Amino acid sequence: MTQSAQSHVVIFRARHRPDIGDDYLPTAMALRDKALAEYGCQEFVYATTPEGEEIAISFWPDVASIQRWKAEQSHLTAQRNNERWYSSFRIQVGEIYRDYGREA
Repeated sequence: MTQSAQSHVVIFRARHRPDIGDDYLPTAMALRDKALAEYGCQEFVYATTPEGEEIAISFWPDVASIQRWKAEQSHLTAQRNNERWYSSFRIQVGEIYRDYGREA
């Protein structure tokens, strides 16, 4: 992660339904790839907690890029499956005020 290039973050947290279906993972990966290739997403981090919560964090250069992604047609189409895929989800959007660390 570079300090100056990323100024906004979208945090997606969800719990999957037990019967999520085989279409979820391919759809999620295709959307991730599209966001990275075409909509300005600069980095995408994905993890699951031991309790089964999915956490996806995406980094963006500005609010306009996030808004373009939010309005993207295949993203909107996938969102119609939210009730089928997730028992709960939460989306948080924020600005990064400080970014520092040490790389190996």
